[in-house]
Amino acid sequence: MILTRILHYQITPNEADWTVEKFLQMKGYSRNALSRLKRTAGGLSVNGCPVFSSSRLKPEDSLTIRLIEPEPSSQITPVPMDLCILYEDEDLMVIDKAAGVPVHPSQGHRCDSLANGVMWYSRQKREPFSFRAVNRLDSGTSGLLIIAKNLISSAILSQMVRDRLISREYLAAASGCLPESGTIIAPIGRAGDSIMTRRVDFDKGDYACTHYERLFYDPAADCSLARVHLDTGRTHQIRVHFQYIGHPLPGDFLYNPDYSLIGRTALHSWRLSFPHPITKAPMTFTASVPEDIKHICSIPDFAGLTDLSVPETQKDVNSI
Repeated sequence: MILTRILHYQITPNEADWTVEKFLQMKGYSRNALSRLKRTAGGLSVNGCPVFSSSRLKPEDSLTIRLIEPEPSSQITPVPMDLCILYEDEDLMVIDKAAGVPVHPSQGHRCDSLANGVMWYSRQKREPFSFRAVNRLDSGTSGLLIIAKNLISSAILSQMVRDRLISREYLAAASGCLPESGTIIAPIGRAGDSIMTRRVDFDKGDYACTHYERLFYDPAADCSLARVHLDTGRTHQIRVHFQYIGHPLPGDFLYNPDYSLIGRTALHSWRLSFPHPITKAPMTFTASVPEDIKHICSIPDFAGLTDLSVPETQKDVNSI
């Protein structure tokens, strides 16, 4: 068994008479995390004494959480890999993923996924943990990815995703000259019986909303660079939405297999902003722009990108 995290909470007057379970639920603990703590000897204690999840809290009580997780599964083979880790603490990692690296092992990618590399990295530090990716990136998409390092941070970060508390911004190269800005509201669902391909489907699709702002347009390449902000996180959302409005992403093997400008989907997870799952401190990370994205539209200077923010209003709306 591996002790992964000990957390301390000071109970405020506003939280008085709450049960331990309600307090932790309000902090974002999932049912699975609570169940694990209930089964752990000494998992829940108040003022140094073991308690039940139904115990009532008083002002100034000190609630201690003792999380123990079992050895991680051997299903993911640790494999040496160059990792660009932008941030790491006891609860999470933020990684700048290279294009062409799948996040999870799959058929044909048993030993070259990001999970394989992270498991090797953690083993070298003698800090093994179960691999839990919070946000999803396709294999061809580069950029920022959050990895939760324990069950508690995973539960809280996953709830943040559902509550839209993790702000995600992408850079996308799109075919043609995009409007100056816009919002695409179009539901997304599976394309027929396909397991992988998605399409805009107004009958059975799930609500999806994408905002974009054109940053540059290169007439020679007939290609635009856009900053994209998501309100929802549907599978292939950016790729499907830009194809839907007639500006598919170059290099996209599913929706626009044109590799004349770039050899992979021209999409980069550029910026993430979110409160830390435990401390609640605001955190913002920006991933440097890959060379293939940087040069796709012959754009000379990307330095100003770090000063841009998502516009509060959109001048053009592409929605139905």
